[in-house]
Formats: sequence, C-alpha cells, structure tokens
Amino acid sequence: MNRTIALLDDEEDILELLKLHLGNAGFSVAAFSDPEGLFVYLRSHAPDLVILDLMLPGTDGLEVFRLLKRSESWSGIPVIMLTARAAEADRVLGLEIGADDYLTKPFSARELTARVRAVLRRAGETAGTGRRTQIGDALVIDRDRREVVADGVRLDLTPAEFGILDALASSGGRVLSRDRLLDRLWGDAKVVTDRTIDVHIRNLRRKLGRRADIIRNVRGAGYKLEP
Repeated sequence: MNRTIALLDDEEDILELLKLHLGNAGFSVAAFSDPEGLFVYLRSHAPDLVILDLMLPGTDGLEVFRLLKRSESWSGIPVIMLTARAAEADRVLGLEIGADDYLTKPFSARELTARVRAVLRRAGETAGTGRRTQIGDALVIDRDRREVVADGVRLDLTPAEFGILDALASSGGRVLSRDRLLDRLWGDAKVVTDRTIDVHIRNLRRKLGRRADIIRNVRGAGYKLEP
C-alpha cells in the first residue's frame, strides 16, 4: 500500500511541484492550500506524514503545528516543516518544538524524497519487533508499541526522539557519536547537521524529566545511556 503524504502550502505552484515529485516517488498525496482543508481531511483520514509550510497568509504555521501535536489523534503523525527561511535559528526552532525535519525552499526532488523516506523510516523501522528494553529501574522502551514509559508515564516522543533513545539503548552502553546517530536515523539523506542531534537530545532530556541524566554527554565523543 502506498504511503500517504498530506501537504499544506498556500503557494499553488509549490503544491503542484510537491505533488509531482512525491507522486513520481510512489506516494499518494493529499494537498491543501489552507489549514481548515487539512483539518477537515485529518478528521477522516490518517496520513503517514504531513509536510507543513510555516509561512501561511493570516495563519502562523507554527500554530498549525501546535494544534496537530495537541491532538491525541494527530500528535503521532510525523511532520516536515517547509519554509523559505534558511537561517539556522529557524531550523533549530522547528526542531525544538518537535518537528521531525525541516526543508527549505528551493529544494530538489531528490532532497525532498530523501527526507520524506528518512522520516518515514524512522517512524516505522522498529514497529512490529515485539521487543522491550528496561533501562534502569523506571524506564521502558516498547518497540512494538513505539512507546517509552518513565516512572509509569508514557512519554510523548517524536519519531526522531524515539529513534535516538532506541539507538542509545541498543548500543550496549557504548558511546555513539553524533555522526553515527545521524547515519542511523537519516541514512543517505545527509541533510542535517550535528546541531540537529543536540536539539533532539535536549528535547529528550526535557521530556525525561528527573530521568534526564540517563543520557550522558561524553565530551568530544558523543552520547551514551548510563542508567
């Protein structure tokens, strides 16, 4: 079955370009030029990924993103932010609030499809394994349900955050460099920087709360889990 991508962008030419590239790559596409159309669609459909333009007339794309993440039904859908703003501060902001990736205009068809496939791979690569990992005395990673539970509370992690924590948990206590984590999560789509990993780690620690120190930064080497 083809994966379905939902698009939100007010520029019709960008929508047509996205539809063309993603359609040629084998994806089913639902395209919308206004947030209301997207939300109406989401009430009866479950896309595998949303590509969201941040610069919408009359509407802040970040607010649309926040509405998605506040919804129990939609919060688990991976989101790639699309914008003409290429400054690092904008990219970091998008990642800090929970986006799975960030694509700047103009973009190539190859870059677009690589990023989409990388995000979808991270969202689904551990599903169905039926494996659970206990870390320390109060943290459990359930790869079948794609859940992380800390002190009995399920954490709301993005696919990237789950992937990083899973990679660290699977390393047997070894240190994983930022490059190693980038390669595991994004593979050949080398379209992100070391800073991306640091942002996701910071978000992970915030969500882990009092268990945050389980993720240890090894200066000059990378990260490891230390229960």
